[in-house]
This record gives sequence, C-alpha cells and structure tokens, in this order.
Amino acid sequence: MSPEPKPTADKHALPVPETAPGPTPAPVPGPGVERGDTLLLAENMTKQFGGLTAVNDVTFQVPAGGIVSIIGPNGAGKTTFFNMLTGLYKPTLGRVSFDGRNITGKRPDIVTKAGVARTFQNIKLFKTMTAMENVQVGMHVHLRARIAGSIFTTPFQRREERQSRERAKELLEFVGLRRPEALAAGLAYGDQRRLEIARALGAKPKLLLLDEPTAGMNPQESAELTALMETLRQEWGLSVLLIEHDMKVVMNVSDRITVLDYGEKIAEGKPEEVRTNERVIEAYLGSQA
Repeated sequence: MSPEPKPTADKHALPVPETAPGPTPAPVPGPGVERGDTLLLAENMTKQFGGLTAVNDVTFQVPAGGIVSIIGPNGAGKTTFFNMLTGLYKPTLGRVSFDGRNITGKRPDIVTKAGVARTFQNIKLFKTMTAMENVQVGMHVHLRARIAGSIFTTPFQRREERQSRERAKELLEFVGLRRPEALAAGLAYGDQRRLEIARALGAKPKLLLLDEPTAGMNPQESAELTALMETLRQEWGLSVLLIEHDMKVVMNVSDRITVLDYGEKIAEGKPEEVRTNERVIEAYLGSQA
C-alpha cells in the first residue's frame, strides 16, 4: 500500500514550538461570515434574579477576527452576561445569535459544540486529573469515543485516543505548559489559568471567552497572555471576548471596549474613546488610578 500523502500547510494552524506539529486549526466561521462580519450578536439581553436586575437591556456584538473587551466595576454584570452567552444562565429577555444560529438558552455543551468556549473567573479545573486529561476533556464535544474512564479496544478508539493526547500536548506547549502529566492541583496559579485556556482551545472554538485571564499573573505573564491573544487572532483566526480588570492589557489588545455599570451599558467604542469617556472615568477608570 502506498504511503498516505503528507497534509499541506494550513495558514490557520495554531503556532507551536518547531519540534511539534501544529494542532488542528479552529473551525472557520459559517458560510458568508468573513473577517469583520458579526460573529456573535446579543440583543436586548436582560437577566433578573428575583427583584434584582443583574443585566439590563444590553445589546452587544463581536466581529469575526476581533478582540472585544467588557469592563466595569465589580458587580457590574460582566460574568452574568458571559453566563447568558454560554448557556449557564437563560436570559430573562433577549436573543443570542452565533455564526448565524440562534443559541439563546441552549445547554452549555450545545453552545460549546457550536464554537463558543470559555474560561472562568474562578478557575474550574479537574484538580485530580493531569493537565493533559483536562485538555482532553475540553475536546470531548468533538470526539466520538469518551476519554475519561474508557477502555479503548477498537483501532478507531485507540487512534482517536493517541491523536487527542498528541493535540493536547501541543496545546499545552502553545500556552507555555510543558508538564502534561502534572496534576492540575499541583500547578501554580498562573499555570492553572494557562491550562484553562488550553482546555478551552481543545474544543476548537471560533470564539474564545476569557473571564479575567490575567488574575494572579505578574506583569510579564500578563504581557505573554496579551501576545497569545494576538497570535490566536492573527495566526489562528479566532475571535476573543475578554473580561479583564488589567487596563493595560485591555487597552493594548482590544479593538473595541464595552463598559457595564450596574448591569447597563454606559459606553462602547475604541480604546481611546473609552479611556476619555467621562461616564467611564467616573464609574470605573477613575478608581484604577
């Protein structure tokens, strides 16, 4: 039997060290969605908890290939907004469209399979599993065979397990983790943040939601994460939606910034526009000085 032809290089492949092959690129947006077109559109989003309105009538969009940030003081509704986009909360009112598909109120696994992956403000890793196993869990929506607790008996299952391990290792190397067999619980806090990003990338997202990814990181680590986001956008074609309190990161990486305060959108625009907005300075940026 003649050997299989070698695959051609893919300009969207995720960059990794030269010693490792590039992992499978992220899915491209659906038909008709070009870079700059709207990939995610959230319209009139409202979330009420009893008599409390956590998010009130917020309309928001993320363009394909864009990096967009949401900022605001603690309690402004930022994570609640994320939770509605990713299916953890069902909006009281509003509609979420992603890649031309209505995903309003869909289960988190359905949203993930559609191409939306996320990290969490409070790290949510499987602490007793290895770094590699955590990333493999992130891949499960695209695998035919289950990873955790499976006995792989068929050639297909063995091949899929081998491929998933190889790709998980590549993703870990990409985010700067070179201890794939280390337990998640034994990693430093900043490395756990990196592991969450690698796990999210394992789902092959088109849109990556990062909830305060630089929390607990030193300035050098924050700068490395900023560079990583740019690489994901430029080299892999991902869109990124960011919640972040580090204004240096936000201003350096964002195409546009949306500002929430008490659950309402008070400003939106390019970084230089938001930086000089009087309402934003009064509600949030003034406290950062």
